[in-house]
Amino acid sequence: MTTTRSMLPTILACALGAAVPAFAAPAAAPAAKQAVKQAASSAELARWKKTAARVTIMRDKWGIPHVFGRSDADAVFGLLYAQAEDDFNRVELNYINAMGRLAEVEGEKEVWRDLRMKMYIQPSDMQAKYAASPAWLKELMNAFADGLNYYLHTHPEVKPKLITRFEPWMALSFSEGSIGGDIESIDLKDLERFYGKRHVAQNVAALENAFDAEPRGSNGFAIAPKLSKTGNALLLINPHTSFYFRPEVHMVSEEGLNAYGAVTWGQFFIYQGFNDKAGWMHTSGGGDVIDEYLETVVEKGGKYFYQYGSEQRPVQARQITLPYRTASGAMASKTVTAYFTHHGPIVREEGGKWVAVRMMDEPLKALTQSYTRTKARDYDAFYKAMELRTNSSNNTVYADAKGNIAYFHGNFIPKRDPRFDWSKPVDGSSPATEWQGLHAIKETITLFNPASGYISNTNNWPFSASGASSPKRQDWPDYMWSLPENARGRHAERVLKDAKDFTLDSLIAAAYDSHLTAFEPLVPQLLKDYDALAANDPRKALLSAQVASLRGWDLRFGIDSKPTSLAIYWGQDMVAQHAPRARAEGTPTVDFITHKLNADERLASLQRASDKLTADFGTWQTPWGEINRFQRINGDIDQQYDDSKPSWPVGFASANWGSLASFGMVAKQKTRRIYGDRGNSFVAVVEFGPRVRAKSILAGGNSNNPASKHFADQAEMYSRGEFKDVLFYKEDIEKHLERKYHPGE
Repeated sequence: MTTTRSMLPTILACALGAAVPAFAAPAAAPAAKQAVKQAASSAELARWKKTAARVTIMRDKWGIPHVFGRSDADAVFGLLYAQAEDDFNRVELNYINAMGRLAEVEGEKEVWRDLRMKMYIQPSDMQAKYAASPAWLKELMNAFADGLNYYLHTHPEVKPKLITRFEPWMALSFSEGSIGGDIESIDLKDLERFYGKRHVAQNVAALENAFDAEPRGSNGFAIAPKLSKTGNALLLINPHTSFYFRPEVHMVSEEGLNAYGAVTWGQFFIYQGFNDKAGWMHTSGGGDVIDEYLETVVEKGGKYFYQYGSEQRPVQARQITLPYRTASGAMASKTVTAYFTHHGPIVREEGGKWVAVRMMDEPLKALTQSYTRTKARDYDAFYKAMELRTNSSNNTVYADAKGNIAYFHGNFIPKRDPRFDWSKPVDGSSPATEWQGLHAIKETITLFNPASGYISNTNNWPFSASGASSPKRQDWPDYMWSLPENARGRHAERVLKDAKDFTLDSLIAAAYDSHLTAFEPLVPQLLKDYDALAANDPRKALLSAQVASLRGWDLRFGIDSKPTSLAIYWGQDMVAQHAPRARAEGTPTVDFITHKLNADERLASLQRASDKLTADFGTWQTPWGEINRFQRINGDIDQQYDDSKPSWPVGFASANWGSLASFGMVAKQKTRRIYGDRGNSFVAVVEFGPRVRAKSILAGGNSNNPASKHFADQAEMYSRGEFKDVLFYKEDIEKHLERKYHPGE
C-alpha cells in the first residue's frame, strides 16, 4: 500500500498494507452450516477432468508445485488446484475478505471492514467487467474458478467456511498481489464513527505492545553484469510480509509461460519472481497515489449535495447490506447508507466537512498487468506491461538475461497541480484539485542501467537507489515519492556501493549483512550520556557493565551476541515510551528517539531494558539467539507461540533497526521470547545467464498442514539464512521428484 507522508508517524517506514485480520479457523464455523457444496453438473465435471488430464503437477523434494499445462489456462487450473491442496483455508479467506464477506464468518466486529470492501467491490460490477474481458483473460479466470471447484469436488472432506463455489469474476476482486492494497489506507475506526454514528475509541494497540509497528515492506536489489563475477545480471527478491502469506510455486505452459516465485494465496499470477529471461521484485512505497477530498455538504429536503465549483451536485447514496454471524451462529444483517461523490466514497468527517477518498480502481487492467508481466521476457515487453499503470502499491526492481537492470518508482501516479500539498486532504469543491490523468512512465522516477551498476529499494525514497546515479530529489514533485530514507536504505547503500564480483552467494551475504545501522547514532549518544555522569551518580555503578557491553559491541547481530539483546530491548523501551510523542509530532518513531530524547530518557530506558531482560531470562546478559526465535506450531492464521515448545534461534532482527534481513513480531507478545511473524518470508536470488540459476528460502515450509513433512522442512535453514537450490528446469525437477500427478488423482 502506498501512503501519504501525513501517515508516516503511525507506520514508521512501512509500505505494505495490513494483512487480512488474523483469526483461527473455528472447529466448525457456524457459517459453514450454510456452505453446502453445489453438485457439479455432468458437463462441468467432464470439462474439469478433461482439463486435469492436460495438467501435470510435479512436487519436488521441498513440496513445491511445478505445474505444467498445455495452455496458460491449463497452468492456471493446476496452480489453483495445487494452492488449495497446500492451504485452502488461506485461499478462501483471501476471497472472503476481498469480497467484503468476513463478518459472515467472523461476526459483527468485521462489518466495517466489509463495508470498506463493498464500497469498491460489487459482484454485479465485477460480473460486468468479467463479461467485457478479452477472451484470453476470460479463459484464465474460468480456469481459476475451475481449478478451485475441481479441488472441492475431489475433496469432499474439505468444508469451506463460506465459499462453496468459486466464480470466474471473483478473480477481479483480488487483482493486485500486495498484502493489503490501497484500500487499507481507509481507517476502519473513522468509517465506524461516520456510519455507525457513535463514539469509537482510538486504536491504541500499537501503544500496548513493547514493539513499534514492524515495517511492512521489502528489499529489492538488481546487479548489473559489470558488478557480477559471471557477467550476468543478478536480482534479489526479498519481500517482507507476514509469514505464510505467499507460497513458492512454478507454473509452465506451452504458450510461453514459465514463471517461478511467490504467489499470493488464491491468485493465478506470480507476484514476485522470475521467468527464464527476466525477474521482478515489488517493494511497496512508491508515489503518493491516494488523495482525500474535503467535501462541503449541505442537506436539502432530506437529500445531500456537495459543492463543486459554482454548482451543487447531489451526493450519491447507496444502500449496502452487511450480513454477519451472531454469537449464536444465526445470521443477521445491518444496512448502511453509504455516500459517494465523484471523487469516491465518503469515509469520515473532518472539521465539519465530509472526506472522500480517491484511489486507483481498475481491477480489469490491474489483473491484466499482474499476469502479463510474468510472461515478459525482455525489458521492452516488461515496459509494455508497466504501461497499463495499475500497480499502485509498489515500486519495481527489474533484471534480465540481456544484462539490463531497471527501477520504477511507483507505476500508477496521477498528475496533480503541485501548488497543493497532496500529503493532506485538499478542497474537493475546487476543480483545480482534480487529477489530470496519469503520468506516463517516462514522466515518473525511473532508472535504466545506471552507471553505478546497481539498484536497491527498501521502501525508502528513490534518491539513494543507485549511489551517485540516483535520481535527484529537486527534479521531482513531492507527490512522486511518499516515504523518506530509512535505516535499511542506508544499510543497502553501504553493502552495494563498493562491492564487485557478485555471485549468488555473495548477494545472499549482502542481503543478510548483520550490521544494525539504526544503532550507529544511538549507542554513541548513550556512551556520551554515561560518561558525562558525575562520579557519585548512582547510575554510574548501576549501568557500568551494561554500558561496557555496548561500548565493545560492533553493532552486528548474532545468535551468540549479548549486546544485541541489550541494545534491541533498550531500543524497544525507548519506542514504547516515546511513540505517542513521535506520532503527535509527525515523526517516524526511530527518528524521534534518535534526535529528540535527552540523556536521562536514554539512560532510564537502558535501566528498564536491563530489568526486563533479567526478569524474563535471569540475566540481562542473554544471547540474542536465546530470545529471538522462529516457531511454527500449527496451521492457524492466528499463530500462537509457546516457550516450552521447539523453536529455532534467529540472528537477524527487526527492520526497525536497519536489519536488511527482517524478522519482527507484530502480534502482542505473550511469551518471554520474541517469535517472528513478519519479515523475510519468501527470499530468492537469481542469476540471468544462458540458463537461469537461482536459490531461495521460505519461512517454515510450503504446506500449511502440520502433518506434512513440508510444514517446517525449511525452518532450520530459514533461521540460519541458508538457501536451497531452485529447481527450475524439468530435468532437475525429475532428479529431485517427490510426486508427479494430474489434479484429481
